[in-house]
Formats: sequence, structure tokens, C-alpha cells
Amino acid sequence: MSNPPLLAVVKKVLHTARTIAVVGFSPKESRPSNLVGCYLIQAGFRVIPVNPGHSEICGLKCYPDLASIPESVDVVDIFRRSEEVLPVVEEAIAIKAKVVWMQQGVINREAADLAEKAGLIVIMDRCIKVDHMQFGSV
Repeated sequence: MSNPPLLAVVKKVLHTARTIAVVGFSPKESRPSNLVGCYLIQAGFRVIPVNPGHSEICGLKCYPDLASIPESVDVVDIFRRSEEVLPVVEEAIAIKAKVVWMQQGVINREAADLAEKAGLIVIMDRCIKVDHMQFGSV
């Protein structure tokens, strides 16, 4: 069985996801993770900031890691260096997230393979904000 085209997967994720954990969410308004996280909030998603250095970002409770989040997560949106992604993906698998989304410029094939073998959808080297602006409206 062949895999569906990437854009079809992206569109499906954007239309079905409700809760997005943003790993590396920065409180600094000029940082890409903040711009994307705040956009996702305004777009109507339930956004959960994940950053061990903060207790709150954008008025939302911030968690030190994915394991600390007390609810289910649909998408784990990763703003980390490519070489730092594997432990985040291992956590995403452990919490039974449905999707691992590595932001534009974040590429880790080993982590992607691990996530796919565990049954997660993997979107890599794409910006969820850009894709939502293009494909997110019904």
C-alpha cells in the first residue's frame, strides 16, 4: 500500500488536529516559535507550550516536557535543533501523540523513522503556520 501524498497528509492533520504541543515555545515575541504558537492559538487550536525554562507563555501554563502534559496531544510541533529532536520524538511516542511535526529547517531522519515505526504521522521540514495559512481553512 502506498503512502498518501504529503500535501494530503498535511491537510488532513490541519483539519483533524485539536491539541498541539509546541516544544521549544519561546516567550520572546520575535522568535519563530512564539509567532507560530500565538498564530495557532488565534487559529483556534488548543496550544500547550513546552519549555522547561518557563511556567507560563502567552498566558498558558507551560510544561517542562511532553510527559508532564496531563491531557492527550494530537500534534507535537518541534522547534528544536535537528540533532535534539530524537528525545522529543521518543517522548511523543510515549505520550501516544498522533503526529510529530518538525518545523521548517528541522530534519532528523532517524527520529522520523522511529516515529513512523511507532505509527505516528511525521511531517518534517515544514512550517505548520505557513501550511495552515495555505491549507487550514475548510
